[in-house]
Amino acid sequence: MTLFFPDVNVWVALSVANHSHSREAWHWLDLLPAGARLIFSRYTQLGLLRLLTNAAVTGDSSLTLSEAWGVYDRWLEDSRVEFYPEPRGVDHGFRQATEPFAAKPASKQVGDCWLLAFAAGAPAALVTFDRALYDFARKQGHAALIPG
Repeated sequence: MTLFFPDVNVWVALSVANHSHSREAWHWLDLLPAGARLIFSRYTQLGLLRLLTNAAVTGDSSLTLSEAWGVYDRWLEDSRVEFYPEPRGVDHGFRQATEPFAAKPASKQVGDCWLLAFAAGAPAALVTFDRALYDFARKQGHAALIPG
């Protein structure tokens, strides 16, 4: 079984029909081999709920929190999708991933480092549209994919 760990941006693109990356995300999903699994973490679950309810992100497609939970629940009904608990020892990998940013103020990289540590601990291939995250993952020796 191959595990894929979509970044929040991929989950949003898969969940919002008029999202600018929706077509690429669905194309990627349709090409996955039989037996492939997509995993949510608490971080990506929270991110999906937050962004689906944010009109600045989804425009006229903005949902209520109850509706966003419905979207998440429908994902979990898909046999290819599951919620994955935090991998044992992920904190060590998270600290290692943040080392390149140790002398800088906290920033978006903290979340990216968490995604990398989770993917490594799962182990799963990180999937993202974020070019900076993709580049960082490659430098750290982690598998990262960009759909499309």
